[in-house]
Amino acid sequence: MSSALSGVETSAVGLLKRAVELDRKGKMEEALVCYKEGINLFMEVLKGTTDKNKKQTLRQRISEYMERAEKLKEYVDAQIEAGKYHEQIQIANDSTGHSYRSMFGRFLDDLVTEVEVEDPYIRSHHQVCNFLRFCELMVSSVSPIRKIHLLTGRDENFQQQMTKLDELKQSLKDHGVQLQISYSDTLHDREVRFNSGWIIKIGRGLDYFKRTGQFNIGFCDMDLRRCHETTVDIFHKKHTRER
Repeated sequence: MSSALSGVETSAVGLLKRAVELDRKGKMEEALVCYKEGINLFMEVLKGTTDKNKKQTLRQRISEYMERAEKLKEYVDAQIEAGKYHEQIQIANDSTGHSYRSMFGRFLDDLVTEVEVEDPYIRSHHQVCNFLRFCELMVSSVSPIRKIHLLTGRDENFQQQMTKLDELKQSLKDHGVQLQISYSDTLHDREVRFNSGWIIKIGRGLDYFKRTGQFNIGFCDMDLRRCHETTVDIFHKKHTRER
């Protein structure tokens, strides 16, 4: 086996171990993502393997993981249909690996065309930068997103806040995405809603990253940025009362 193929197999094993771990903890949606990615990598290894015994072993393992993934998907779909799906993630203080791509990426499929963000603290410079990173993820995803709705609070320097958000609004327009901005002085809830039905409530909103120096690891790659402690609750809209 080539070194490249060996690396793919190592990645597959790591992903599937993670899938089993998440599965045991009841984090079903996260587990499903890891199962799918791990199985796809194992399929790549299978295609590039000539050893018959190795092929047989890989086929057996792929079959076992696919069977579990299918059962898990059936269970998740049933929970969603019954309006009972709820997943909770605890982000520990100083933990890493919680970029917006890690947090929201699994919900960005071809059904998502609109996103609603309610966060009273898209105000200061770094908070607007966080929202910009979130919008970049929306634009770069496979989802055909056409509208992003932001409801936030007013900063003490409201004019600067509006100037920054208006610049982002124009930039998104150049990418075919309409940004609608509203302000509320009484807003408290923090949540992200996709029109596919998924609702992600984050205790600290989008501002759960710790600040870091401009030339520190984690400044650009948010998966390497340390986080504040916060709780993330994930629902499907059938599990919440209609608005």
